[in-house]
Amino acid sequence: MTERSRFLQKGAASFPIRYDGPVHEFYFALLPKLTMLALSSAIEPLRIANQIAQKELYRWYTMTADGKPVTCSNNLTVVPDSKLAPVARTATAFACSGVEPLETLDPAVTAWLRHQRKIGGRVGGLCTGAFTLAKAGLLGKARFTLHWENQTAFIESFVDLLPSMNLYEMEEGVITAAGGSAATDLMLKLIEADHGPKFALVVADMCLHGRSNAANAAQRSSASVTLGSRNQHLIAAVQLMQENLEEPLGMSEIASYVGLSRRQLERNFATLLGTSPRKYYVDLRIARAYALLSETNLSVQAIAAATGFETGSNLARLFRAKYGQSPSGFSKSWNDHAPHPSSQRR
Repeated sequence: MTERSRFLQKGAASFPIRYDGPVHEFYFALLPKLTMLALSSAIEPLRIANQIAQKELYRWYTMTADGKPVTCSNNLTVVPDSKLAPVARTATAFACSGVEPLETLDPAVTAWLRHQRKIGGRVGGLCTGAFTLAKAGLLGKARFTLHWENQTAFIESFVDLLPSMNLYEMEEGVITAAGGSAATDLMLKLIEADHGPKFALVVADMCLHGRSNAANAAQRSSASVTLGSRNQHLIAAVQLMQENLEEPLGMSEIASYVGLSRRQLERNFATLLGTSPRKYYVDLRIARAYALLSETNLSVQAIAAATGFETGSNLARLFRAKYGQSPSGFSKSWNDHAPHPSSQRR
């Protein structure tokens, strides 16, 4: 297979592009347990752009630190094009990771991205790739994002960095996408910048992708959809709880903030959610503790402090009631059964 045929395929749809400039190259550094959906969502728009333009506008390559295959979070294996190597300053270099982003950090990938940025190249992260960018010291003033599921662990690990909840961010030579189909939205934005909105729209249609033109589109469904209610008092109360997990508010304080009496607040929760506001709040905090136990090496005591419980024993009691085991037992059982990250490259 020639280099040209690898990146250019025949297709029925077409959109002539008058462009004789350099081919834009993208390099994806694959870390163990990366999310395949995010990787394919980033690459496919590039392939489709070439196909409908019938011109090689983009090239893409995959790499791993040692050049060996890597296993994704869905247990499928990707064989990379090569091991990590320096790339042109004009190329865009991505870190691609997924679950357990702290455990799968690789110093070689961190150094590779740091070098690329140092020579003036553009760098980025897909899904939880922001962990690698942060470790490389590449997230400063620029806005960035990562998957909402992993933001709790990120904030606890990098206390001076605050991710956005947007689908993607592009600022100061650093581009990040929250994962999943958000990677397609990011690539469509880059394609639009290169070749115009009409061309990007055709690429989106070929992807059967309902494009979000706004980078600041939210990652998660609206609170009303999640709660199954449009009651604004309820929505405001839940949002207030979500924003104050480390230092919980009192029920009377929450009620006053949303313009209800405490009894009215309790009635709203009982009628619309079938629970009390206090229990709902505690469940939110325990869910965050679960996330921190899954994705960080923080002690139970530190996690208790980060989720608003006075003591580790208080957290342990409530955690056991909800999940059937203690926080320390949960962490140990997970670590005992989880394969070591290095085994993912064999």
